[in-house]
Amino acid sequence: MDEVKVVVAHSERATLRVGDVFLKVDADQTRIDVEVEVMALAPVPTPKVLWRKPPVLAIAALPGTTLGRLGGPSTGSPAAWAAAGAAIRKLHDAPLPPRPGQAGRSIAALTAELDQECEWLVTNGVLPAGLVTRNRQVAEAALRPWTPSFTHGDLQIAHVFVDGDEVTGIIDWSEAGQGDALYDLATFTLGHEEHLDDVIAGYGTDIDLDVIHGWWSLRSLLIVRWLIEHGFDAFAPGCEVDVLRSRM
Repeated sequence: MDEVKVVVAHSERATLRVGDVFLKVDADQTRIDVEVEVMALAPVPTPKVLWRKPPVLAIAALPGTTLGRLGGPSTGSPAAWAAAGAAIRKLHDAPLPPRPGQAGRSIAALTAELDQECEWLVTNGVLPAGLVTRNRQVAEAALRPWTPSFTHGDLQIAHVFVDGDEVTGIIDWSEAGQGDALYDLATFTLGHEEHLDDVIAGYGTDIDLDVIHGWWSLRSLLIVRWLIEHGFDAFAPGCEVDVLRSRM
C-alpha cells in the first residue's frame, strides 16, 4: 500500500501525496478553478489533471526533482537554472490569461498592505524597526508601473521540477494570472541570490536588479505575519527574515 505523505497543510489548504498522485484539498474553490484553467493555457510543462471532485483536485506527479527550497541547499547545475529561466520567459511571453493573479495586485493595494504589515511587525516587536524601515525603502523599487505578463504568481523553486538540465514541469498554479513578470523572477530566486545570474542568462533579457531586490524585500515583509500565524518559521536559516537581513 502506498504511504500517504502530507506535503503541506494549514487552515486554508492541504496537499497529500499517495504514490504518484497528489491530492489537493482547498477551502477556496476559486483557487482550484484558476489552477485548472491556467494549467491548460500555460506553454510550459504542467502536471496532468487526473480527476476533480470539489474540494479535491487529483494531479499526477512530475518526473525529476525540484531545484531546492527556501532555507535549504539549492541543487541543479547552472544550466538547469538557466533552463528554468528560459521556461519562465516562455510563460511570460504567452498570451495573457483572462484575469489578474497574485503578481497583478495594484501599486495602491500593495502599498496599503505593505504599510499595514510593516506597522504590525514593528508594533508587535517581531522585527527591529531599522530592519523593517530599510527593507520598506528597498521595496519601493518594486512599486512601479509594469506591463502585464502571464505570471505564475507563486513561483518558488520548490514548484519547478527538472531532470538533468531540462525543466519537466511547474506545479501549484492557483495564484496565476496577469501580473508583473519580475515578481515571478524574484520569487523564484528568493533566498538563492547566487543563482540569479544563471536564471537571467536563461531568461534572455536585461533585468532591473533594483526591482528584483525590491520584490525580495516586499514579498518577505508581506509574508512574515502569515507564516507565523500558519505555523511556519520565517526565522529559519535562509528564509524570509534572513532575506530581509541581507538587504542591510
